[in-house]
Amino acid sequence: MSVGRAVGLLLGVAADAVFGDPRRYHPVAGFGRVAAALERKAYRDHRAAGVAYTAALVGGSVLAGVAVEHLGRRSAVVQAVTTAAATWAVLGGSSLADEGTAMGRELDGGDVAAARRRLPNLCGREPSRLDTMGLAKATVESVAENTSDAVVAPLFWGAVAGVPGLLGYRAANTLDAMVGHRNTRYCRFGWASARLDDVANLLPARLAALLTAAGAPVVGGSAGEAWRTWRRDASAHPSPNAGQVEAAFAGALEIRLGGRTVYAHGAEDRPVLGHGRNPDAGHVTRAVELSRVVGASAAGVTALVALLRRRRR
Repeated sequence: MSVGRAVGLLLGVAADAVFGDPRRYHPVAGFGRVAAALERKAYRDHRAAGVAYTAALVGGSVLAGVAVEHLGRRSAVVQAVTTAAATWAVLGGSSLADEGTAMGRELDGGDVAAARRRLPNLCGREPSRLDTMGLAKATVESVAENTSDAVVAPLFWGAVAGVPGLLGYRAANTLDAMVGHRNTRYCRFGWASARLDDVANLLPARLAALLTAAGAPVVGGSAGEAWRTWRRDASAHPSPNAGQVEAAFAGALEIRLGGRTVYAHGAEDRPVLGHGRNPDAGHVTRAVELSRVVGASAAGVTALVALLRRRRR
């Protein structure tokens, strides 16, 4: 069965690279609609309601994964197929690379207006207040963070817990994006979703940072500077996880990230990550290339973890 899970993870990564996200009836989009409908009924401005909301949706996703995993308990082929399908459904590496590449093209061509229109596809920054450098910085930071959240973390949990891990992680991460905000509406209701996502990403974010340092030379970056910046600057970031991979990307590309960050709800002054130059369109393109390298490395590492974990059992 170890072979089935490992092969399934690799097939899912290949499907994401070749086909991208499913164009119709995307399971994650469907989950989001269910979550939004439940929020309208369950919302209360306190933590207990948020805990129940998160437990119902993430727990339901895990149980669905257990049922699917049960189908392949005696067949490595069935396990490979179901794991591959689940992996393809939850990965976001191809769409992330496509959006990052398009953003790099807009910035390289000097079309700031088009880049501002595209930025909401990548992150929640306020694009109207960003110049070319600000748009490049926001894009590199988003590519870095989502390389961990949308590629490395799902593969990690797929290796550790199979289909239940894949579906449960994606549910938790989606809820964090929907309700895990520090604003008036979600400060209490979204607390459980935000904390669960933090816990789920503790190990994957650090694996992503390590793979970033290892893969930096492939895109002409500095492995040593990635390692040093990661170890020096990551803990200053307000997120326990996003700062890990953002700092590693900053060092790998020898640029400065962080600083003043503008959202629709207001601005945050964050610590600066790295000591290089400010990012530009070329760094956006290299960040996408580095993201692909990290994703490919994560696929190999997690497939090996799946094999070794089952063998020890």
